[in-house]
Amino acid sequence: MGEVVGAGLLAHVPTIVLPEVTRRELNHGKDTTLVPGLQKLRKDVFESDDYDTVVLLDSHWATTVEFVTTAHDRRAGLYTSEELPRGMSRMPYDIPGDPELARAVADYAGKHGTYITPIDDPYLPIYYATVNLWTHLGVRDNPYLGDPGKRWISIGVCQTADTEDFLRLGRALGDAIAATDRRVLLIASGALSHTFWPLRVIRDHEAAGPEHIFSPQARAADEERIRWLQAGDHARVLDTMPEFLTFKPEARFGHYLMMIGALGERACTAPGRLYSEYENSVGTGQVHIWFDRPENGWTS
Repeated sequence: MGEVVGAGLLAHVPTIVLPEVTRRELNHGKDTTLVPGLQKLRKDVFESDDYDTVVLLDSHWATTVEFVTTAHDRRAGLYTSEELPRGMSRMPYDIPGDPELARAVADYAGKHGTYITPIDDPYLPIYYATVNLWTHLGVRDNPYLGDPGKRWISIGVCQTADTEDFLRLGRALGDAIAATDRRVLLIASGALSHTFWPLRVIRDHEAAGPEHIFSPQARAADEERIRWLQAGDHARVLDTMPEFLTFKPEARFGHYLMMIGALGERACTAPGRLYSEYENSVGTGQVHIWFDRPENGWTS
């Protein structure tokens, strides 16, 4: 029987793929904590042989009438961002896929009252919420991560979905993992609060300090949820979603909701450990939090 062996809420901001000298220029001479955090997470978790597949829940990939899973044997090419081509241009990627798991997720759509379609079209676009984290955690020049057995699939957020819909996708994903005997790492790729500063002042807020978060109220809401996640109080995060939605979390926090749906929702009490400080990205709240599988299971 397959299982999720680790999960994380991880930031994918463009800063993490910029050269260190540029990162320091944007941050008053200091580096972001997000990059060394990913480097440590790679050593602690992703260089292990104790998993088969990474499932990345991509907050930038917005679908409309269904959830979509990537079902390619392999996705490869060069990525240039339509949003920020100056900083993310012609980035190479070569990502082994897991078609069996992708199709298995769709098989459980009916059971959970939702709509899921696997797609293996080679022209399907890819997004930097996937590419940036794969570049740090899955790139092939690492002797462990270059193993073609380490497969990655992405699942998009559906822009017509609400909290319950995201949880239903997560339940289907959890069932598919169990049915396919996969040992899986889940990545919820996205931010906390997610309001950008207006263009005329945005360059005044490029530094990582949380004083640059769009509002004190958004910062307080983010920091409150980080404390709850560190304590493993996922139930409280779920119970206060209507309140958090007023601070416009990225993709309506669908990336996290799909992840926790696969881990048992309110019954999950896994505590999180920080792999970065809480940081700003032009007004938005960013952090790396990793959840290890508790010895007695996610819902022990």
